[in-house]
Amino acid sequence: MSQMFRHVRLTAGPIVVALLTGCAGARASTAPTTASGDGGASPRVVSAASGRTVSFAQMADDAAKADVVFFGEQHDDAETHRAELALLSAIGDRRSTVVLSLEMFERDVQQLLDAYLTGGLSETDFRAQARPWPNYETDYRPLLELAKARHWPVVASNVPRRLASMVSRKGLSAVDTLAAVDRAYVAQQSLCPKDQYYTNFVEVMGGGHGAATAAPTSASPASPMAGMTELFYQAQCIKDETMAESIVRAREKAGPQSIVVHFNGAFHTDFGLGTAARVTRRLPNVKTVVVSAVPTPDPMAANAKELLDRGQYIIIVKRLAPTR
Repeated sequence: MSQMFRHVRLTAGPIVVALLTGCAGARASTAPTTASGDGGASPRVVSAASGRTVSFAQMADDAAKADVVFFGEQHDDAETHRAELALLSAIGDRRSTVVLSLEMFERDVQQLLDAYLTGGLSETDFRAQARPWPNYETDYRPLLELAKARHWPVVASNVPRRLASMVSRKGLSAVDTLAAVDRAYVAQQSLCPKDQYYTNFVEVMGGGHGAATAAPTSASPASPMAGMTELFYQAQCIKDETMAESIVRAREKAGPQSIVVHFNGAFHTDFGLGTAARVTRRLPNVKTVVVSAVPTPDPMAANAKELLDRGQYIIIVKRLAPTR
């Protein structure tokens, strides 16, 4: 197995759950401390351009010059979420027009989200109706409340999980059978090529049938496992395409002076693939910055060279022992 997939292949099980449930199996973490724009959690930040550790502020300065920033997170890591809040706040200090985009909310709750942000819906009712993830209170509420306080738009970017689940069972063609109201929740154009992203996905899933030279296994192209992997990949594409379309629409609505800061699971944007690639397909001249968070027991001892191709910046955070 290649070095760059050693970390993510161990999460193949959660990836399957993510396709069916929208990653809603994330932990209930301890509450993050309030992170400052200088990175209150003090993660190690590595620039892919130089291969060197840089300051959090230097990363924020560079990220704030982009049109779209993608932050690839590990859903169950508290230090990652502290770094997210710190970066979002720092970008807000540097840019006047910010749009927050979240994988963690689905398109069909956008009206509820808007109503909450503008004071037309109580937080109690919002949380009861908008299907927030189990770790919303500790990990995503701080992002949303920051946006609310600063009057930033927030985008519920993801496809509804029930529709992604449908594709994982019936395939991409099932989208064409949707009623108009549901069809509007899925990207108008959804491509699912057998590219590097597909190869990565197959390796993470453990199928081993992505390479043409691979030896026959129980997950050979004709096997049931291969067919299941294909369907899961199509559901993954639907999620990426819908998030990308949501990001592009949000930036067009906010205007060329805006910056969209999008948070999703790292696999969606690592290596500039997935959602990130689908944004640039729609907006070829858009300037993007990909940030990828990597939890590790000792950030200063981590071999950053193995991580540099994941994005323009790698945030190496200390993996904390789960609380009980």
